[in-house]
Amino acid sequence: MRAVLVDEERTLVWTEVPEPVPRAGELLIDVHAAAVNRADLLQRAGNYPPPPGWPEWMGLEVAGVVLEAPAGKRWKIGDQVCALLGGGGYAERVAVPAEMVMPVPEGLSMVEAAAIPEAFATSYLNLCIEGGMKTGEMVLIQAGASGLGMAAIQLVKALGGKVMTTVSTQEKAEFVRRLGADIVINRTIDDLGAAMDEHSVDVALDCISGPALGPCIEKMAIGGRWIVIATLGGAMTQINMNSFFRRGIKLIGSTLRSRPPELKAEILADLERLLWPSFSSRAIQPVIYQTMPITQAEEAHAILQRRENLGKVVLTVERNAH
Repeated sequence: MRAVLVDEERTLVWTEVPEPVPRAGELLIDVHAAAVNRADLLQRAGNYPPPPGWPEWMGLEVAGVVLEAPAGKRWKIGDQVCALLGGGGYAERVAVPAEMVMPVPEGLSMVEAAAIPEAFATSYLNLCIEGGMKTGEMVLIQAGASGLGMAAIQLVKALGGKVMTTVSTQEKAEFVRRLGADIVINRTIDDLGAAMDEHSVDVALDCISGPALGPCIEKMAIGGRWIVIATLGGAMTQINMNSFFRRGIKLIGSTLRSRPPELKAEILADLERLLWPSFSSRAIQPVIYQTMPITQAEEAHAILQRRENLGKVVLTVERNAH
């Protein structure tokens, strides 16, 4: 079969690799679509290796058709599924533990289904499990127009919360308002700290971090939870620890990829139970920015590098794509 590998020049090449061999309890999925994530860019640069046991090539989420399945279990050959992966999605086929697999929501395409697992599982892990978000709380979501942002905004609204979010352009501001954001901060012209003074934030989902984290975390509501999942704005900040401990604020570091399979399985089961009816009714939607053949993975990565996407970029795998 073929997969997208990174060569010595860090260029992406669609090339022959060994066929995946499912282990006990795993499915073999014929991949129809694989979504692109910013973590893929980190892995390509050599900074985010896959967990042990997963393929070396990129790809954290796919949708496709079951080719092989353990006998007598939930999944059958021919089922349409989407899956959360530790890696290996940029390929024609992938072997996946059965508990990492969910059905394609009724009425959704393979492209839409491929855009669900990583963003919605990351949102649920951090907002609900790490952040303990409650109905009525104000949630700050950094980079609201990203693939993760669009999932997090919709999840918070579905669970009865309020959303403050940051964006970098007026076009993105309009986009996140349509998704349900209550307060939108355009980082190029607005002051996030001033907005937090005016609207108390209970939970923050932060992929930016950087120097602004320290001053902003001090403005959180008493008992606030600030969850850092990436450092796109820089890895260093200063925090006034007096304000921090007096307000009982929690600063939490979190990644989904390194979590144990048991927790991931629990998250996916919760997502299916809570959100699948909303996907089928279109009350919640995976937002697709662009779809392109997997042989154009280089161009897909460039879109994320330029930060021009509103929602997800998804690669499609044509049969006999050479």
